[in-house]
Amino acid sequence: MTGRLNSAQPYALGLFRIVVGLLFACHGAQTLFGVLGGADGQGGTVPAGTWPGGYAAVIQLVGGTLVLLGLGTRFAAFVASGSMAYAYFKVHQPEALWPVQNGGEAAAFFCWAMLLLIFTGSGALGLDQLFTKRQAASAGRSATKKAPVAA
Repeated sequence: MTGRLNSAQPYALGLFRIVVGLLFACHGAQTLFGVLGGADGQGGTVPAGTWPGGYAAVIQLVGGTLVLLGLGTRFAAFVASGSMAYAYFKVHQPEALWPVQNGGEAAAFFCWAMLLLIFTGSGALGLDQLFTKRQAASAGRSATKKAPVAA
């Protein structure tokens, strides 16, 4: 069973990346454009360029889209994770200690999910993998296979 799970790991990681990227991008679109309920569920928007909400929304939309596509995944996830850590500690944590008390569950989850993607990369189904295979083929060598993450 471990062999089957290990062989499916890049695809599971790719699906994880797609879902996290989509949710992150939707959060940014919600804040910037007022779609999906708008900013804070009030139907409004946060103007681009306002600190910190406008910048965070742009990072969420662009970073989430890049993670969703698997393009520059590690860099996009690094920026996104940092922005969510900032959001948690500057906006949510001063209200209360625990995320369930201060409304910071989403910020904490996105911070840790993006941190994981920094270390794992895009997995399967990402544009990063497609470009790596093309570069390897054009250089006349096969793309190196990555070993699954094991504990």
